[in-house]
Amino acid sequence: MPFTRADVLSAAQQSLAAAGAHDRGGWIGLFTADARVEDPVGSAPHRGHVALGHFYDTFIGPRVITYRPDTDIVVGTTVIRDLELDIQMAPTLTMHVPTYIRYDLRADGDELKIAALSAYWELPAMIGQFARGGLGAVPAGIALGRSMVANQGLSGALGFLGGFRGLGAGGGTLFARFLDDACGGDEVGIRRLVSDAPVTAGDSEPMTSSDLVKQLAGGAWSKRVSSGRSVAARVEHDGRRSVLIGEIGGTGRAGAKIARIRLFGDIH
Repeated sequence: MPFTRADVLSAAQQSLAAAGAHDRGGWIGLFTADARVEDPVGSAPHRGHVALGHFYDTFIGPRVITYRPDTDIVVGTTVIRDLELDIQMAPTLTMHVPTYIRYDLRADGDELKIAALSAYWELPAMIGQFARGGLGAVPAGIALGRSMVANQGLSGALGFLGGFRGLGAGGGTLFARFLDDACGGDEVGIRRLVSDAPVTAGDSEPMTSSDLVKQLAGGAWSKRVSSGRSVAARVEHDGRRSVLIGEIGGTGRAGAKIARIRLFGDIH
């Protein structure tokens, strides 16, 4: 049976609702049997219901998680949620985490389920909030470390730390320059920065530099979030909002370069 935009959005929105309600079985049941969760993007992914259960027991079950939604963007069976998470780690320590969550939905029988969840948030910034929490944060940090090892083993704990992988030298600045050029209508600048990198609306519809300028020129960008080798930002233009997700490549002396750009939003 065909699924509507409302069906897709509802299937994605149930995830944070179940997490906030501490409904372990309900949360896991929202995912396909082979689902992948990468949270944050750049860390080792969790695959399948057993691994998702370990993820839940480590990061969701022991926490009080609330969120402040901003915008939900639906493109086909993909949903991008622009929001801020509030995660209570201890009575005196609540983390405020600017986040984009991507949900990829897939038909499973007569239901839509989550095949992949990718959360873009900055692990180093979250650790910084921990550090500023002072002595009150120490027990929460110790408990989290023990929980990771107990539920996921040493390899899982080390896999989580993969979220510290950054954009490389100049990666964040490079993406900011791209956003400035796109919002400023500088098509030549965009061409120079993306070079031969694929640029698409969603995951697969090719876009030219002219297409990007048409969609974004005159807009204003904000909320740049780096997660692993990926970076996301919102662009507001004429009352519409888009989310751009970039992949940053390049290492060593050659420096950072844009390897891919994806635009999620209402294309006009």
